[in-house]
Amino acid sequence: MVRSSGSVAANYIEANEALSKKDFLMRVKICRKEAKESKLWLRLIKADDLEDDRAKLEQEAHEPTCIFGAIITKSGA
Repeated sequence: MVRSSGSVAANYIEANEALSKKDFLMRVKICRKEAKESKLWLRLIKADDLEDDRAKLEQEAHEPTCIFGAIITKSGA
């Protein structure tokens, strides 16, 4: 979980320092992929005491996926 969510941030920083539009889009696509993976890991958590928090965290993981998807679409990929 920590690795995939940390990768979103690291790749977003790299996207902002991209050398070309193609490089930017590739890194944003990686961000979207890692955000989806973070959501998957949250779905796999089965602890009863985290049930309410898990739904909130899943939504938090879904939002960057939508944001990165919109960036990709608007960038012409």
